[in-house]
Amino acid sequence: MLIVHILAVIGLIAVVVLQSGRSAGLSGAIAGGAEAFFGKRRGLDEFLGRMTVILAVVFFITSFVLGYFMD
Repeated sequence: MLIVHILAVIGLIAVVVLQSGRSAGLSGAIAGGAEAFFGKRRGLDEFLGRMTVILAVVFFITSFVLGYFMD
């Protein structure tokens, strides 16, 4: 469970950093390569948004489970 939690944390950090903000941040620097895999820019943002939600849910579930069993 701890390994799944650590992978969720690393994945969540990566997905959040790759999302484009108002200033297009780091994702603007790699958008050319990412568009080849995910299509247009909007498709990439939607994919990253869905991945953020999924990883956040996994993070919270594993946090609660680990917190329950650590006591």
